[in-house]
Amino acid sequence: MARILLAGGGTAGHANPLLATAEELLSRGHDVAALGTAEGLEAELVARAGIDFYVVPKVPLPRRPSLDLLKLPSRLGSAVRAGTRAIDAIEAQAVVGFGGYVSTPAYLAARRRKVPIVVHEGNVSPGIANRLGARWAAAVAVTFEGTPLRGAEVTGLPMRLAITELAGRLSDGRTRTELRARARESWGWDADAPTLLITGGSTGAANLNAATAGAIEHLVQHGVHVIHLTGRGKSEGAERARGNLAARHRDMYVIREYVHDMETAFAAADAVVCRAGAGTVCEISALGLPAVYVPLPHGNGEQALNAKGAVEAGAATLIRDGDLNATSLELAAEPLVLDATTQEAARAAAATVGIVDGAARLANIVERVVKA
Repeated sequence: MARILLAGGGTAGHANPLLATAEELLSRGHDVAALGTAEGLEAELVARAGIDFYVVPKVPLPRRPSLDLLKLPSRLGSAVRAGTRAIDAIEAQAVVGFGGYVSTPAYLAARRRKVPIVVHEGNVSPGIANRLGARWAAAVAVTFEGTPLRGAEVTGLPMRLAITELAGRLSDGRTRTELRARARESWGWDADAPTLLITGGSTGAANLNAATAGAIEHLVQHGVHVIHLTGRGKSEGAERARGNLAARHRDMYVIREYVHDMETAFAAADAVVCRAGAGTVCEISALGLPAVYVPLPHGNGEQALNAKGAVEAGAATLIRDGDLNATSLELAAEPLVLDATTQEAARAAAATVGIVDGAARLANIVERVVKA
């Protein structure tokens, strides 16, 4: 049994792999604690998971010369001291970082205490914290092939147990049919209803919502049932489009701002249209679902890089955000739902790139490092 400190947070992209790894390590009998900020999503999620939580001050790195740049050394020093106290409190035998604001002070504290570091990078393009941590790490794990960190091992992304279990059940043809039937019936549809899931994540995506509202009339006329997750407070346009549908088609278009039970939405779907965050791409590939990815056009293009492997394998189609409209969405998504040959080919391709056991692979590395 080992004592492990997990560091990460700020966004779901860091917090969810942390929680999945914690779940795996706890199941193996290890003691686990988490280091995060009081403001980040991890504070709520870690507490809900019943994991001991240590707070570190948030230290954003200024992008331009400013007063914040002058304050950086003292803020970082305070955060490193908080990380050191957490390491000492649990007598950590390894620190596992997932990137973000929290990981830099965690890596510096671990180096100060001579505690081995394991870095996990979720995106193809690594962030500053993980590029720094990888210099000192005993092991580096990455989600995607081609991530430019020296000595990296591909583990895939640690995913929630519910997704891992769903992936296993969907990979079996018999249980997949039963699951789909039940899931579709829960949305009020027949067991064999062709189904498309469209989601912009918990915050929604305005362009996806607008394109869906424009395409929905043709989609339902062609027999496609649509689950549309708009994001909180962003359902108005979709509701208006639904109201304009012929009465006989309205029940084919289900709108929710958010669902807690994403597993049922995934289980019902023949294909998914969504953004291309690392977690989303990994979950959909692991579930063997054909996809249309519309990467966020911001940042360094990391979402397009996240989707690249699935697209090149034939598991997904990519639409640039600027090219997204009702027509491009319809043309890309409909064959994945209505054409059995196209759908099966994409499903088979997804199986070649999807990694289901990312949490177990990362836990194996952590155990190896602790024993070294």
